Amino acid sequence: MTMNDADQQYMRRAIRLAMRAAGKTSPNPLVGCVIVKAGRVIAGGWHKVCGGDHAEVDALKKAGARAKGATMYVTLEPCAHWGRTPPCAEAVIAAGIKKLVVAMTDPNPLTNGKSLQKIRRAGIDVVSGVLADEARAMNRPFIKYITRKMPYAVAKTAQTIDGRIAARGGDSKWITSEVTRTFSKNRRNNVDAILAGVNTVLADDPCLCAPGKRIVKVIVDSTLRTPVRARIFEESLPGQVVIATTPAAPSARRIALEKAGADILVCPARQHQVDLKFLFKALARRKITSILIEGGAAAIGSAFKAGLVDEWHVYIAPKILGDQNARASVIGLDITRVAKAVTLKLEHTEPIGPDLFLSYKVVPPRL
Repeated sequence: MTMNDADQQYMRRAIRLAMRAAGKTSPNPLVGCVIVKAGRVIAGGWHKVCGGDHAEVDALKKAGARAKGATMYVTLEPCAHWGRTPPCAEAVIAAGIKKLVVAMTDPNPLTNGKSLQKIRRAGIDVVSGVLADEARAMNRPFIKYITRKMPYAVAKTAQTIDGRIAARGGDSKWITSEVTRTFSKNRRNNVDAILAGVNTVLADDPCLCAPGKRIVKVIVDSTLRTPVRARIFEESLPGQVVIATTPAAPSARRIALEKAGADILVCPARQHQVDLKFLFKALARRKITSILIEGGAAAIGSAFKAGLVDEWHVYIAPKILGDQNARASVIGLDITRVAKAVTLKLEHTEPIGPDLFLSYKVVPPRL
């Protein structure tokens, strides 16, 4: 399959449209659509919110009768099944689209190529795979959620150049600049949930809020030490604060935290700690497709050790503590050989004020 410049140009436009809804469509994917006729764009659409019109339908409504004989560019194969909305494949056929260009097939087994077959049988020319890598990168959480029934996890740390997140006594205000902290908080809008260990709650009493939406807050607390007046309960509705614990947690503490508004999720214990794999699977069953792990170092280390981290976002301040007893950004992996180190692939760098933002993809270990 060859791609011409026009196909890539229109597909990039569709991807940009899809990204307008970042963080708003879960558990559905991000999807954008552009309809082109006689060399010009006549309509564009995107999936704005779960339960709303899909991108194809949004664009077709705008195009109206002009869609007949046009080419449609869509970042994901149109759905073939009934869900909250009717199948988009039927809408594409009914509109009289002449040619369909898609970036990637839908990994959902309810569709997964079925729409493309149906659309081809209707006499529509279909081209697949245009900017597929970009489309897949945009929908990494959806792909993992659909194919593995697990949320996509991003670990986040703010650290000095020498990898420290706090001085030996715990002081960490502030490692990074105010502009970086604002940038970091805004990125919470792109995920379904934010996770932190109880030690972070006890040390910093963070709100763990997202500036643009209500976000699920997940606290890993094996013995329920979370204070009932912790700031995590601020700006949260019932069910939006999930405290993951173990059967060893005192029942009195569970009752008190439930009265404070917590949803207590009892998980099996692994070495006296919450079994994170069990927790992540339980969160996926609640339709949480993406998680931002904000800390602390032990929680991030445990997630890395369990093979749950997909990306690592690092905010590096131009500062050095130079103290071996200062707190490291990741602990608990117990790796004794460099050959066994977690391997990362750098995907993005961006200066933010005096600091530097680095985004890494975790490279799965060779079996």
